[in-house]
Amino acid sequence: MPLGTTPSGGMTLPPNSTSGSSNVHEARDALGKRLRELRQAADMSGRQLAESLSWPPSKVSKLENGRQTPTDDDIRKWATVTGSAGEAEALLASLHTLEVQHAEWQRILRTGLKPHQQELISWDQRTRLFRAFEATVIPGLLQTPEYARARFAEGIRRLKLPNDINEAVAGRARRQEILYRPDKRFHFVLTEAALRFRLCTPDVMIGQLDRLVSLSQLPNVRLGIIDFETQYATSPWHGFWIYDNERVLVETLSAELDLRQPQEIELYGSAFEQLAAVASYGRAARAIINRVIEDLVPDASEDSS
Repeated sequence: MPLGTTPSGGMTLPPNSTSGSSNVHEARDALGKRLRELRQAADMSGRQLAESLSWPPSKVSKLENGRQTPTDDDIRKWATVTGSAGEAEALLASLHTLEVQHAEWQRILRTGLKPHQQELISWDQRTRLFRAFEATVIPGLLQTPEYARARFAEGIRRLKLPNDINEAVAGRARRQEILYRPDKRFHFVLTEAALRFRLCTPDVMIGQLDRLVSLSQLPNVRLGIIDFETQYATSPWHGFWIYDNERVLVETLSAELDLRQPQEIELYGSAFEQLAAVASYGRAARAIINRVIEDLVPDASEDSS
């Protein structure tokens, strides 16, 4: 998984995915085209604009062609130099919408892991129906502290983040209290691969799988497992979370996609229903989990000896 700092913890998106990644690129391109229009309306070449702002010419090209996301300061300076100060607020609104859709981990987590956990709690509180699909990891709300620690440690290593792992693990544990609220409903669908990937030691994984068995029996939690022999109706490209019918979160290696357009939510809702339809539930799901536990026991015994 990329990080495990969001609830999703999914795979990177495929190159031709029709998910929100394409919309993010379109939004960045549209912002770049608008910046180019303002420059051309001011009868300035890219080089002239760059020189007036003491920028390298390549920066102007990257911004106009959607290969680099501008900062607030970039937008304000561009609007001022091109005599378009009145356009600044509209441009900033477009930029901030883009930043919400595509938030890079280095920016989200620059102050550590704990603040992002707190932000997720606020969404948890107002959501009534959670739908989550995971192809490679155990969802954050279902993780044991030991499994969560392994996921956070991976993110800290990869992105060289401030190490507040103890606070982050405690924050995730507090988030999990929501599972016991009767006014909330949860529908999780996992692949068998998510149960078998060695993302932690065998003994930690066994504890994690035991927890899945226990949580699957909560009255407001529906846990589905898609075993290896299942014929898929839709490809399990990556993990995602759907919050009611308001928001979809997708986690990639570099960023978190926050999708809120109705057509995107409908697309992911349809994909979730197709994945859920081929999953096993109840005793059948627990049988798959217990089979994986049995396969792990010999390795756990070796580690402890």
